[in-house]
This record gives sequence, structure tokens and C-alpha cells, in this order.
Amino acid sequence: MIVFEFKAKGTKQQYQKIDEAIRITQFIRNKCLRFWMDNHNVKYYDLNKYTAVLANEFDFADKLNSMARQSAAERTAFAIKRFFDNCKAKVPGKKGYPRFQKNNRSVEYKTSGWKLLDYRKHINFTDKCGIGQLKLIGTWDLHFYQIKQIKRIRPDLVTSLSKVTH
Repeated sequence: MIVFEFKAKGTKQQYQKIDEAIRITQFIRNKCLRFWMDNHNVKYYDLNKYTAVLANEFDFADKLNSMARQSAAERTAFAIKRFFDNCKAKVPGKKGYPRFQKNNRSVEYKTSGWKLLDYRKHINFTDKCGIGQLKLIGTWDLHFYQIKQIKRIRPDLVTSLSKVTH
């Protein structure tokens, strides 16, 4: 996996919208973790389905793209899997029981919810959070890659970086 980092230049309102999307991601992850704690035999697919239930139940959760919501559930599933793998491997000490997030730093968009513009110097977020178009500042030339090769975009409010992964 190759990771490219770009600074994302936007307005103060756009950064606030990114922060809102990050908080929604944190909420969904914590609700998925609580769902796992309250129910037995919860699988990864059940967590993905639960994100749709959360979107129907909470209007603000519906603002986030469905794949971004599923990505938050995927992170929860990975934390749960890592905990069980450590238990099975009998790792000495603490096993890494999944915890609720207090300070989430990014939201992860997979193949939808964003569009890289044709000249590939701007990215447009198309979900209901209303982030809009951000300018990418960096030295990497994205013309060497097909847009279909880019699998994940992660706007990060703390460092103002958009990570383009393929």
C-alpha cells in the first residue's frame, strides 16, 4: 500500500465541517462498540448493518456517507478482532480490550463520498456533511494513477492532511 499525503487548503467553515464528520465517525464507532458489548456473537457484517440503523435513527449520522460509516464499523471490528487474537495467542499482560474513542482524528472515505477533479489538484467531498471542494497542496503527481486505483481518502483535522491511498 502506498500512501500519499497532501495538505488540504480550505476555509474555516470547511474545517468545521471536517470536524463535524470526524465527530460523527467517532459516534458511530462508539455506538458499534456498545452494540458489540451488549449483544453476543456480533460479526463484522452485523456492525455494517448496524450503521444503517444508526443512520435511520439519528439524522446527523445520515449526513456521513454510507461507506464512511461502514469504515468506522470496520475499525471497530478490527479492534475487536485484535483483542480476540491477543487472547488466543495468550499475549502476556493486557490484551487490548476495545475502548471507546474520546479523541478521534480522522474520517475515512472509501470509494464514494469524494471526487478527485480532472486536473487532480482539488478534491470535492460529495456527502451531506457539506465539506465541499478543497485544494490539495503537495509534490506528488497524481496523473500517473487512475482514479479507480485510489481506495481511501482520509481527511485529518489535526494535521490538515488528506491521505490518498491506493
